[in-house]
Amino acid sequence: MAKCLALSLIIAGLFIGLVSPQWNILNPKWGRSDEVVNRPEWNILNQRLGKGVVVGDNLKNYCESWRINVELNNIRGFSVVPQECVDHVKKYMTSSQYKADSVRAVEEIRLYMSGFCTLKDDGKDSWIFDIDETLLSTIPYYKKHGFGGEKLNATSLEEWMEKSKAPALDHTLELFHEIKNKGFKIFLISSRKENLRSPTVDNLVSVGYHGWNRLTLRGFDDELMDVKKYHSKVRQQLVDEGYRIWGIVGDQWSTFDGLPMAKRTFKLPNSIYYKA
Repeated sequence: MAKCLALSLIIAGLFIGLVSPQWNILNPKWGRSDEVVNRPEWNILNQRLGKGVVVGDNLKNYCESWRINVELNNIRGFSVVPQECVDHVKKYMTSSQYKADSVRAVEEIRLYMSGFCTLKDDGKDSWIFDIDETLLSTIPYYKKHGFGGEKLNATSLEEWMEKSKAPALDHTLELFHEIKNKGFKIFLISSRKENLRSPTVDNLVSVGYHGWNRLTLRGFDDELMDVKKYHSKVRQQLVDEGYRIWGIVGDQWSTFDGLPMAKRTFKLPNSIYYKA
């Protein structure tokens, strides 16, 4: 009887472990179902942890490691933030550290402009900005939609964008006008769809952006194109028009990848989503 009771407790413990929050990502020892193994975050966290469930400080360390490796472009193609790390990412993206990291990136841009950019008088010196998480913040939307822990509902996000309520990122708002006042032609290249042009322009102007030279959004022919190829195509058009691209500011690595390249690229932090 005692042996049966002990065996029952062991089996019950296993089932409890299967549904524990740390199970899906952090413990590879049991139940490697296809659903878990095929999750993007599995490859990053599970295969490196070996045995046992990681909790507390160790969980915090792994979530911070996950976030840093997203920024380093070592972790690519994830569709959601690992559930165990959603709170960690949320705390970072709404923290003073996120702002400090962004401000430091802006300071590096200022140093680059002051020491390495020599403009000509032909009006062909240019600078490229992305929009979301670069000029405007979609954090108010993600606060109500899982903060990266849910798969993106593009329809819901676009409905929110149509309201033109995204706040400016103050550090890049100042930078935008500094770059414009130095004589650079400013081009905005966004993965937003063309049908969002009017609310996007309204949103940008309402929070203080004005004076850009061109806003490029994804047309119908571009919607199925990889973000990398789309940005590369638009940059090529600018180069073909004779523009020199001194810098690009964005939050996604796909904003910078591909040819032609800018002389310098500057990435702002974003651990919520990934655009390939």
